[in-house]
Formats: sequence, structure tokens, C-alpha cells
Amino acid sequence: MLDAEGADALSMRKLGARLNAGATSLYRHVATKDELIELAVDEVFGEITVQPAGTDWRTAARAAAQSFRTTALRHAWLGALLGQTGMAQLGPNLGAFSNGLVDLFTAAGYPEPTGALDTLLSYVNGMTTAEAAWLTSVARAGQTEAEFVVALGGELTEDPAAVRDAKFAYGLEVVLDGLATRLK
Repeated sequence: MLDAEGADALSMRKLGARLNAGATSLYRHVATKDELIELAVDEVFGEITVQPAGTDWRTAARAAAQSFRTTALRHAWLGALLGQTGMAQLGPNLGAFSNGLVDLFTAAGYPEPTGALDTLLSYVNGMTTAEAAWLTSVARAGQTEAEFVVALGGELTEDPAAVRDAKFAYGLEVVLDGLATRLK
């Protein structure tokens, strides 16, 4: 439901109807809509891969960031909900993701591995939230991304998806370069 209709469309009543159950019966499984959202966010974090500690930190951090981006763009609602719920309510998948990156940064010798984690995740979440909003606007317009760029008065000289990929990769390398200066 979140993937098809977005976070704004989620209600216990609509979800109950989709499941052929009453909204009140859902409350036997979750206490609140916020808890349901936290569970959905945690489920999505189970799709993100993190290489084990001991792997080259930069290669593994890049791969985790790319996996996070791919997952966040597949679930366009994720960024907005992370902005509402934050990452403080760790479920098992979000915990495994965060702990995996902290372990990676610790093994690499970072004096403040949680700071490295927060920096990386802030970049990825910020970029993907903006990117998901852009792609949502494109979808609502019923156009391809290239058509949307032209309709906005832009000149199309490159594939818009390739441009987004390049921008993300460039910023990610800048973040990783900055993190590299903090190694012991």
C-alpha cells in the first residue's frame, strides 16, 4: 500500500479494508499507526545490504550507500517517513544495518564510528529523499523523466537517470573522502 499509494494514503481503515478486516482488528497486532510505520520502515531496511566488517571500509560503505539509495528509490515513501519517525526506533533490520556499518567503521579504525555512520546516512537519506520527490513528481505528470525535464523548460543533453546517478556518486565520493580524513 505504501509503495502504490504513498505514506499520505496510509490509514488503518484503508489497510483494514485492503486486508478484508476491520481497522480495529489491526490494533490487536499493532498499537498505533506510528508503530505500523516503524515496522514498515524496518522491513524495508531488511532489503539493504552491508558487507561484513573487515571488508575495505570505503568499498563497503559505498556499496551500502548504493544499496540504501536503490532501496529508498524503490520505496519512495521511506525518506519522508524517516523524517517523521527518525531512526531512533530501531527494529531488528534497521539495527542490523546500523550495527553492520558501525562494525565496519570500527574495524577500519574510526575514532567515532557512529559519527561516520550518521554522516554517511545523512548524505544518502538527504539525496534520496529529494530524488524520490522528483521521481514522484515525474510519475504524477504521467511523463517519462526526459519528457518532464523538457516540459519544465530544460534542455535535454543527457539521460536524466544517468545525471542523477552521477550526482549521487560524486557527492558520495566527497563524503567518503571527508570520512577518510578522520581515520586513525
